[in-house]
Amino acid sequence: MYDAGWVCGAVAAAYTLIAWLAVRLRRTDASTIPVDPLPVSVLKPLCGAEPHLYECLKSFCSQDFPEFQIICGVSNPADPAIGVVRRLQQEFPNVEIRLSINAQQRGSNRKVSNLRNMLPLADFDHLVLADSDILVPRDYLSKVTAPLHDQSVGVVTCTYSGKAEQGIWSSIGALFINDWFMPSARVAALFGSRQFAFGATIALRRDALLAIGGFAPISDQLADDYRLGELTRARGLRTVLSECVVQTQVNEPTLARLVQHQLRWLRTIRAVRPLGYALAFVTFGVPVTLLSYTFTTFSSASLIMLKIALVSRACLHLQARSGARTPLPLVLCSDFLTFGLWCWALFAQHIHWRDTRYKITRDGTVESVR
Repeated sequence: MYDAGWVCGAVAAAYTLIAWLAVRLRRTDASTIPVDPLPVSVLKPLCGAEPHLYECLKSFCSQDFPEFQIICGVSNPADPAIGVVRRLQQEFPNVEIRLSINAQQRGSNRKVSNLRNMLPLADFDHLVLADSDILVPRDYLSKVTAPLHDQSVGVVTCTYSGKAEQGIWSSIGALFINDWFMPSARVAALFGSRQFAFGATIALRRDALLAIGGFAPISDQLADDYRLGELTRARGLRTVLSECVVQTQVNEPTLARLVQHQLRWLRTIRAVRPLGYALAFVTFGVPVTLLSYTFTTFSSASLIMLKIALVSRACLHLQARSGARTPLPLVLCSDFLTFGLWCWALFAQHIHWRDTRYKITRDGTVESVR
């Protein structure tokens, strides 16, 4: 008779194996690129001259797409990101790049406030929202907007990979994305779920956005990207996972900065999926398997489960990694750190977001704390 500890360990080990298979299969929603694609407005909310901001914005300016415009937005007239935008305006005279400088704060979520200020500058009815640290391939706009020609589609989103800067903390930050967060999304997609939307890319039609009340309903939400998908699905529209994979730059100069970022991501997940978050302990295959068998009766079957977890974890890392390979000991250290932060986020009520401290309420709204 197996006890609860053995079962938890076995489930965690099995999940790691499934996650590897999900990443290997990369299940997405196939779409055909239209012969005559409609024009697109790309909305890029900016805040500060982040590392590689120029390269990331340039990848949007270099799209192989017939007609598009890029709307960049800042809230501070002295924001150094303005200089990057001005440089690109000179380098790409054939690309319409508009700049919104608007200090009006419309809700506690500063990114969404920025988007609300930028939207009036968008001329076209196909909209693409993308975070500032995203690097995209030349066919990006073609792939992420193609499904929008189907009127049953509300939101198109895509997965992303993390590329680490120099340093151990950036490497661990990239592992969080590549080896834990994105595989979780891949597992959901493998089993047919589309209960997600990622800030790396959200493409939608203007009519779908207006049908949910524009950006106003998510102006105070921590998980603004997830809520956009949720609200459009509530209107009977589908969320589509694009085949396009984009890249995000991971720059974590210190352990403290890494902890702040990961806690914010984890609390975001907990805010939108509290039950799912509580059950997410099974996604930490090696830590949970090892801990389960540490506090229960160890057997030959337990040893087999632990070996499955370790081998599957190594395979998952090799399949999911982006860039240089990370030594397995560091991968396991990252797993235990993320598991510890997952436990911390079960009780944490505050997060840090761009040097501002916020309190998270039960419904996922954020309130700045002075």
